[in-house]
Amino acid sequence: MKTALRGLQWTLGLVILIEAILFLMPDAGHDFARTQMPGMVQQVLGWGEIIGSILLLIPRTAVRGAWFLAGVFVLAVVVHLFHGMFNVGNLVVYTAAAWAVATGKGA
Repeated sequence: MKTALRGLQWTLGLVILIEAILFLMPDAGHDFARTQMPGMVQQVLGWGEIIGSILLLIPRTAVRGAWFLAGVFVLAVVVHLFHGMFNVGNLVVYTAAAWAVATGKGA
């Protein structure tokens, strides 16, 4: 169980870190502009994911990082749904993974 949880922790942390960095790249700004959301939303979500994933990868802060990421993902789901974008399946899976790491490591 510990090994599976550690694998989920590292997989989630690295995948989100890479995706968040790509999300903040200048080329992603053009794609994000088509959503008609303010650019500040992109920055908040992107930097929130980077901070959360780094915290998740540090053993002493893994639980805090997992809860932080879960919050960022819930915020992202709400923003997507508010703007009529219903393709949030990956965000829901990420939220469940962060929740599993937070509760499993916190126990």
